[in-house]
Amino acid sequence: MRTIRRLDSSACDFSQTLDALLAFDSGTDQRIEQAVEAILADVRERGDEAVLSCTRRFDGVDAAEMSELELAPSVLQAALASLPAAQREALEAAATRVRAYHERQPLTSWNYVEEDGTELGQQVTALDRVGLYVPGGRAAYPSSVLMNAIPAKVAGVGELIMVVPTPQGERNPLVLAAAAITGVDRVFTIGGAQAVAALAFGTATVPQVDKIVGPGNAYVASAKRRVFGTVGIDMVAGPSEVLIVSDGSGHADWVAMDLFAQAEHDELAQSILLCTDAAFIDAVAQSIERLLPGMARRETIASSLANRGALIRVRDLDEACEIANRIAPEHLELAVDDGDALIGRIRHAGAIFIGHWSVEALGDYCAGPNHVLPTMRSARFSSPLGVYDFQKRTSLIKVSEQGARRLGDIASVLAHGEGLQAHARSAEFRRDA
Repeated sequence: MRTIRRLDSSACDFSQTLDALLAFDSGTDQRIEQAVEAILADVRERGDEAVLSCTRRFDGVDAAEMSELELAPSVLQAALASLPAAQREALEAAATRVRAYHERQPLTSWNYVEEDGTELGQQVTALDRVGLYVPGGRAAYPSSVLMNAIPAKVAGVGELIMVVPTPQGERNPLVLAAAAITGVDRVFTIGGAQAVAALAFGTATVPQVDKIVGPGNAYVASAKRRVFGTVGIDMVAGPSEVLIVSDGSGHADWVAMDLFAQAEHDELAQSILLCTDAAFIDAVAQSIERLLPGMARRETIASSLANRGALIRVRDLDEACEIANRIAPEHLELAVDDGDALIGRIRHAGAIFIGHWSVEALGDYCAGPNHVLPTMRSARFSSPLGVYDFQKRTSLIKVSEQGARRLGDIASVLAHGEGLQAHARSAEFRRDA
């Protein structure tokens, strides 16, 4: 069985082969879309009753009232207290690092005054209320709580509401503990498209939010796409990706395991190595074959590597950087002797991990920068989630009398040029006053 394909950038058909490898059909599943559309309409019309019905149907939780699905702060604190010491300390240490990084990010208001006394500026304010979707049950990710809740709190969001499904009533203590550590204000044990709908439209119990962030399954992603415009969303993320650039100076086992770390997420995840050294590529391929049987998620890893992975030989590091910019990966590891020398050549990547010790897995949990990153080549125009995603900017314009006369001439000419007479006259009234 082929574990992972081998490519060479010098091959005449390499460009087409790479395009085919990167291609990902993000087309919608009509069955999912129809189900989500129906759920959103139901929640919009019936509110709490629809949410309760969906929760009974999809999560197996038979609650009579919405109050049964909201967790008191004491429940979150109890979950935190119940953790083994090592887990609690790791969670708190990760939260401290993530908070320290994001505290450097906030945008600030500014203004300036022109010679005629006109004042222009920008006022930065936090969003009033944000909804955080967190996967629940056994497939739960406390790191997602940290990465989404902490920048929201640093930004000064007024109220943070978390929704997390609890299939068959199963609560994940790590997720609840993360909510306690990050200061989430309210937690509802609801999930799926119905939770997104409740946050987007509001119900008698769940208040409407201004923005929804956080990962979820295909139903959640579809719901987020559909409610965008009514509320803001962070992004609709695709499968996880890692691109490793190597000069052959590293450890083959390390590189193989870094490829595995992305591949174990999902069969659609993508793990690619660009390397200048053919012998090192051989070593990595051997490491993959040797290490794979010992992995708990070996079937998922093998499928991911076979379908969307590649070991690619490149001519030199200059070419590796060119290809990296073309791929615009979610995660980029510069597993080279002098990673700093390459940073300036990288234009498109969600996060860059520099040097052999900067493994992407650390970024997922505790390095500090956010692990919510653009995928599917969207790093060409998008950025990691951050404090700025929970702030908005308002323009401030205070025109002086002298400024109104000077700017009135400019506006009048341009407005007449666009055929907007009222615009022109409005400016002229001030100019001629």
